[in-house]
Amino acid sequence: MSFMSPTNGLRVLRNRNFACYLSARVLGTLAVQMQSVAIGWQVYQITGSLFDLGLIGLAQFAPFLVLILLAGHVADRYNRRTIIMLCLAVQLLCAFLLLAFTYSGSRVVWPVFAVLVLFGSARAFMMPATQAVLRNIVPIEQFSEAVALSSSAFHVAVIAGPILGGLLYLAGPSTVYLAAVTLLVLSVVLMGWTRAAPQAVNTEPATWHTVLEGLRFVWSRPIMLGAISLDLFAVLFGGATALLPAYARDVLQVGPTGLGFLRTAPGVGAAICSIALAFFPLQRRVGAWMFGGVAVFGLATLTLGLTDSFAVALAALLLLGAGDMVSVYVRHLLVQYETPDAIRGRVSAVNAVFIGASNELGEFESGITAGWFGLVRAIVFGGAATLAVTAIWMVKFPVLSKMDRFPHHDKPPL
Repeated sequence: MSFMSPTNGLRVLRNRNFACYLSARVLGTLAVQMQSVAIGWQVYQITGSLFDLGLIGLAQFAPFLVLILLAGHVADRYNRRTIIMLCLAVQLLCAFLLLAFTYSGSRVVWPVFAVLVLFGSARAFMMPATQAVLRNIVPIEQFSEAVALSSSAFHVAVIAGPILGGLLYLAGPSTVYLAAVTLLVLSVVLMGWTRAAPQAVNTEPATWHTVLEGLRFVWSRPIMLGAISLDLFAVLFGGATALLPAYARDVLQVGPTGLGFLRTAPGVGAAICSIALAFFPLQRRVGAWMFGGVAVFGLATLTLGLTDSFAVALAALLLLGAGDMVSVYVRHLLVQYETPDAIRGRVSAVNAVFIGASNELGEFESGITAGWFGLVRAIVFGGAATLAVTAIWMVKFPVLSKMDRFPHHDKPPL
């Protein structure tokens, strides 16, 4: 396996449009992550119901699952930058509504769930447009650097957002929502300043045939099908992070502070890895790197289940995040390089469905197996299953496991 010679991984930031896009994405992510902390604490303080905490996630995920394929079609038919800007504006409206709810002093939480349904709908339309627009913002020779920097910035925001939200919540939920409003205003403005190259516009009406075009395209490309389905089943079985609260208390015997470090570790590992990929982009044996990343993810999960040492568990979670980042990096580049611009939104939507399903179902699967087999055995089973999936997929998709270079090295950009 080899890397490209070290490059100035920050040179893509000289691209004004990419800098505006990246800044808008980071500020928007920070706002959403801060806001999510405030929503959870506020709802639980009002109702004291664990069931209501579960409804917070459901209220956001349900509209996402229903709308995501249609959102991919919209991303191919209309200007992607405009879609992102409008979705950020809807998220801004949601922050305003949450602020108004807080000032009202209401003790009924259904308005919060209604706002979250609106937020989940905006998220559904924003995700495929966000994944697809990057190819319209940066030139092909800077694309791998842009993907790595965008991923690293996203993970930094995911790490920092909850911490900032928790600190600001000490002054009350209204303070968090005011900060989110400010950041989202800046995010909308920066996205408005971003300019993207013209995209190939799909003019077909929204029918089942056109909406499902992305799914048919992925199914017809063994490389893409293998990459996306590998992530689905690997994360589905390896979703041990959902069990961290019980693992921290019952196995490692650490308190909330220790749990905070454990929850942060995968994001830190992913951020460090993505920064490294920005400076040392993968050039050769990219298929082997992808399978290697998933194998590291599985081995790290296995290690997590077999240790009762806090330091070893922390290191395992750092490696888990790094391995997952390598897989995500290769998969994202494959999807973007292999997909014609006219259907890139719909294919990105399919990718988003697989990612969302793996995360949500992975947490559910971990909870079910923990109930059946016990906490430690469930984590060990998840790691072993991930390694088994990696081995099976290497045999089932040899064109992917033996792939040397990304497609753009062998043919002109689509």
